[in-house]
Amino acid sequence: MRSRIVPIILVLVLLILQWQLWTGRGSVREVAQLQEKLADQKEANARAALNNERLANEVNDLKEGLEMVEERARQELGMVKPNEVFVQITR
Repeated sequence: MRSRIVPIILVLVLLILQWQLWTGRGSVREVAQLQEKLADQKEANARAALNNERLANEVNDLKEGLEMVEERARQELGMVKPNEVFVQITR
């Protein structure tokens, strides 16, 4: 009788561990989902870093010189210098 209890207990422990591995916290499925979320977040962070760098460069350009201010005023506001003719070409 005693010789049968130990293998049964070991099989039960093995089944419980397998169940936790496949369905419990830290399961294979959950790890795969977290890895996918991590990859998505890294991609979003890379896009945000590029956008931040672009904005920082634009701010530096605006702080350093009037050329950028003049260019933005021309593009966004349609401003022109005195005695200048504005010609807009559309495609």
